[in-house]
Amino acid sequence: MIEGRIIKSTGSWYKVLTDEGIINSRLRGKYRLKGSKSTNPLAVGDYVTIDPEDTEEESAIITELKERKNYVIRQSPKHKYKHHIIATNIDQAILMVTLSSPRTSVGFIDRFLVACESFRIPAILLFNKSDLLDEDNMELFEAMSHLYSELGYPCILMSAHEDEDISPLYAILENKTTLMAGHSGVGKSTLLNRLIPEADQKTAEISDFADKGVHTTTFAEMFFIDKNSSIIDTPGIKELGLVDMDEYELSDYFPEMREIRQECKFNNCTHINEPGCAVKAAIETGEISESRYFSYLSILEDEDNRR
Repeated sequence: MIEGRIIKSTGSWYKVLTDEGIINSRLRGKYRLKGSKSTNPLAVGDYVTIDPEDTEEESAIITELKERKNYVIRQSPKHKYKHHIIATNIDQAILMVTLSSPRTSVGFIDRFLVACESFRIPAILLFNKSDLLDEDNMELFEAMSHLYSELGYPCILMSAHEDEDISPLYAILENKTTLMAGHSGVGKSTLLNRLIPEADQKTAEISDFADKGVHTTTFAEMFFIDKNSSIIDTPGIKELGLVDMDEYELSDYFPEMREIRQECKFNNCTHINEPGCAVKAAIETGEISESRYFSYLSILEDEDNRR
């Protein structure tokens, strides 16, 4: 038996990094996680035990999945009540954001941050394509940076183009497994190619239609900066799914609401129409931003519709 970590998944085969090198591995027959609502039993980042097969292909059978520290999910596009695991055992997550070509919505940013909060994964917002920002978009960045930094989410403004200095990123990535996420077209592959040239990720121009990115990453994959520092690149995410989240706990994943929700008159306050709601009062005084509250209501409505 050999222990290793999954660095790439293509659906039926998995590349497992071991002390003996990368070994192509597969699951034998049907493999189901007890009580799981996931459409994929294994994901990039998983630690597993494999049993090498006596074949010319030098492949192996995955025999055991080690306990996960955390994971990030999105709703399955084919199954309303199931989710797809994007990556596991993450130390931090970087969401690449663009304010132009294409524009990342505040709602998407907040959904991603809620997903990270729910599994206690530190999150960083990386605003890319600084070279494309006009005066209005620069003001927007400054407002968003102030909002999210105050909530504890570091904000970085940069351009992934070759003439920009990206060396400060290495210190952020050092000795960590980092999930890199974002819509298609925000520049994930361009940045990854600069951080790890041997990754050789495909890049594509932004499509004219609807100003959306062209999908270039098909499967999640882990790349290594050095032995102890890795990046998990993910396919362009259109929408994160927050599955099986109770309406009463959702506000716990908004730091600004979590701090004051205990002051609400009712323990099960949903912060909508209840009297004596501390969250609503904080919105009226400007302590909680309206954009964040609207994101909260949107997520709450989506979760209600799934039930």
